[in-house]
Amino acid sequence: MSVPASSRKLEAREVSVMYMNERTGTRTHALENINLEIYDQEFVAIVGPSGCGKTTFLAAVDGLIPLQGGEIRISGRPVTRPGRDRAVVFQQASLLPWRTVMGNVIYGLQLQGVGAREAAARSQEYIDLVGLRGFERYYPNELSGGMQQRVNIARALVCDPEILLLDEPFASLDAQTRELMQAELLRIWLETKKTSLFITHQINEAIYLADRVIVFSSRPGRVRAVIDVGLPRPRELSIKRSPPFLEYEDQIWRLIEDEVKRNVQGAPR
Repeated sequence: MSVPASSRKLEAREVSVMYMNERTGTRTHALENINLEIYDQEFVAIVGPSGCGKTTFLAAVDGLIPLQGGEIRISGRPVTRPGRDRAVVFQQASLLPWRTVMGNVIYGLQLQGVGAREAAARSQEYIDLVGLRGFERYYPNELSGGMQQRVNIARALVCDPEILLLDEPFASLDAQTRELMQAELLRIWLETKKTSLFITHQINEAIYLADRVIVFSSRPGRVRAVIDVGLPRPRELSIKRSPPFLEYEDQIWRLIEDEVKRNVQGAPR
């Protein structure tokens, strides 16, 4: 199906990335000829074998690392450096410990020169959205890990980026909190419909959250498969136990298992 160019929020064309180890003088080919598109208001997850370049690709989208080949565009504009049209939610919340919840959320708006009254109102809106009303004056060390990540998400969303980049934001949480935060992120996404690119090692997390799951190959990372997730929204956590969900999980796991075996056995690609 042809998709209008105006609805393509992110485009990656023939993207390749290499790293040079200055000490050893060796090159690591991290990504090779990545081609993909993400559309307006879409939630896309990337999974793949460990070391396949998922986080490298996210960093390239954010403009943090140079490309050796190809191009990345956001709403038709080439990515050459970090910009206000993107916001990143990292694995660690990395909140400013001397600032309160409100102080952390409002910080980006202050840097942008937004007026105090507007910045406070917008920050309060997103603090409410992530379920932290009443915690505005708490400091990060007074919050649980899940609550810190809620602040992290609010801090990213308050600046109204065109695309939200999430790099394994729940990886450091315990299993129960991680499940609950997945449901919370899905609720927040349904309210904001912010175009999102989510990196994860956990296959069922990707399926639960995403409209599409992109499977990367072993290094150098390539797009091995794109899986359309046809599960209805909104999704309860219990959907993870349904037969259609488990079929998606088996399909993606087989793809990743095949990549791992190819890599270990040194089979020709």
